[in-house]
Amino acid sequence: MPTPFASSADINAKTVTFEAIAEGIYAFTAEGDPNTGVVVGEKSVLVFDAQATPGLAENVLSAIRDITSLPVHYVVLSHYHAVRTLGASAFSKARVVASLATDQLISERGAQDMESELRRFPRLFQGAERISGLTYPDILFEESLKIDLGGRRVEVIHPGAGHTGGDTILWIPDERVLFAGDLVENGATPYCGDAYLHQWPVTLSTLADLDPERLVPGRGGVLKSSESAQLAIESTRRYVSRLMFYATEAVDQKMGLSAVYRYIRKKMDQDYGDWVIYEHCMPFNVSRAFDEVSEIPYPEIWTYERDQKMWELLEG
Repeated sequence: MPTPFASSADINAKTVTFEAIAEGIYAFTAEGDPNTGVVVGEKSVLVFDAQATPGLAENVLSAIRDITSLPVHYVVLSHYHAVRTLGASAFSKARVVASLATDQLISERGAQDMESELRRFPRLFQGAERISGLTYPDILFEESLKIDLGGRRVEVIHPGAGHTGGDTILWIPDERVLFAGDLVENGATPYCGDAYLHQWPVTLSTLADLDPERLVPGRGGVLKSSESAQLAIESTRRYVSRLMFYATEAVDQKMGLSAVYRYIRKKMDQDYGDWVIYEHCMPFNVSRAFDEVSEIPYPEIWTYERDQKMWELLEG
């Protein structure tokens, strides 16, 4: 019998928090589940990341209706992963915004990623039968895009590769609020299965240079000061850098993937073992680090079959 994914044991409902972090700017968080941002202008609303299913997205929409009757005109995708994109259909009048690189990744590997994630995260995809298919963007940009919500301008930026090749952030300069997507985590393990690990720290430097006073990470609680925001950026950078450092050490010693996995777990469990989704992420993260150190620069597509084969090898 195949060894179940660590996430299959995650069955407990999470407490949702919908909080104002600046005037007209809100964070929808749920104890380490994927976060969503909401920005309200004078004419319309923008949502940053759409949740995993229409049902979960409707929870966000219900929270929005408690604060405004304005229409949701934009849904910005931080990247292509199913947990961030497949709920977008709940915002039926919104236009979906994504980087050109994210659009290419949806076309290239979105279907495989959807099947893979549905099987990895059963709790997050309850109600998956309502998913109508992949979410494709209506508005594309290459490096940056400014959106006017009426009396409020926001900047949608592709700062570089990291968590994926198409990562996108939302920056609100007047209030110095940053929605970082999964480029930055707070007390949660960065998922690196589709990452560009050499580039990720460089991209994080771009985020640090913005010097946000509020930062909403991909997972975990909101950082509500410049100091705590910089700490979250640095802790994410440190995790990614250590993962690559130990992978390089192990591959240089001619270890195979299983041995590399045991080597890295021994080095990192004590410092990161209590982070959210650590047990789930580590096999995927080490697999990607092993590949990148082994000069496979472009992340291999994760399919359910590949997931199972890798998990059985490392955790079976």
